[in-house]
Amino acid sequence: MTAPKATNITWHAGELDRAARARAHGHGGATLWLTGLSGSGKSTLARRVERRLLERGVFAYVLDGDNIRHGLCADLGFSPEDRHENIRRVGEVAKLFTDAGAIVLTAFVSPYRADRDAVRALFDRARDGEGALPFVEVHVAADLATCEGRDPKGLYAKARRGELRDFTGIDAPYEAPSAAELTIDTGSEDVDASAARVIAWLEARGHLSS
Repeated sequence: MTAPKATNITWHAGELDRAARARAHGHGGATLWLTGLSGSGKSTLARRVERRLLERGVFAYVLDGDNIRHGLCADLGFSPEDRHENIRRVGEVAKLFTDAGAIVLTAFVSPYRADRDAVRALFDRARDGEGALPFVEVHVAADLATCEGRDPKGLYAKARRGELRDFTGIDAPYEAPSAAELTIDTGSEDVDASAARVIAWLEARGHLSS
């Protein structure tokens, strides 16, 4: 956890607790942290799950890696230090959304296991005494050959030509989850099948009504 620089601040609890928000929405909050190589289908899967959830009246929202870098993290690059800060900021935002009762889907390469574990630890710590917030690591596990074959942004081609440095999977590491709650191989099933598996997982564990 990063300690605030300011010392004259106090955490203010709201008038509604988490249970009241869950009653209002018809479900509790949770963050599904989609991690995987560029081109693995994280954003596509997250958007399809978001759509399916919204169609059934669920409060859901996607935090997408590229979109976040247009604003909240526009000052960050792709060095290990900047990647760490990028994930830290996103983790804090996702936690707020989750506390508000949203099903949050994050779509970030988030290549370092320690950074993902730090976000999980953030969800395990509650300031309000209501207990841990649900954090679900989803490994979008299409392999490098599949991702490079897709190359939707042409980034792998640039990395192979040496025009793009520190690219995950080529000259920067990707540390796959060792114990993800859910693993989806988008190289072996289509996006609708993958989305259905995610939603079924949420239903089976009580995050949604079936």
